[in-house]
Amino acid sequence: MTREILRRLELLNQLSLTEEEKESVMAFFDAREADAACLESIDTSEVERMVHVMPIMTVVREDVVSQPYSREELQRSAPETDEGYWCVPRVVE
Repeated sequence: MTREILRRLELLNQLSLTEEEKESVMAFFDAREADAACLESIDTSEVERMVHVMPIMTVVREDVVSQPYSREELQRSAPETDEGYWCVPRVVE
């Protein structure tokens, strides 16, 4: 990170950093850049690409159409029905 980038970030984020804070921020980002450079120097050409670190198994069940309850069974507990429909109080006038 350069001082110019830090200055623009201050303006964008409406910050006013002291010189000590600026040095701290610069040191932090310099350390992160060093970490990234270290990781990029590792040879990963023999490593197989992967989406997840751990193997994931998707359990898929057979899709079977079923009707566990009939309309009449479900409407037994309804306070009022009319020709197979639940009757509810009007909420919008």
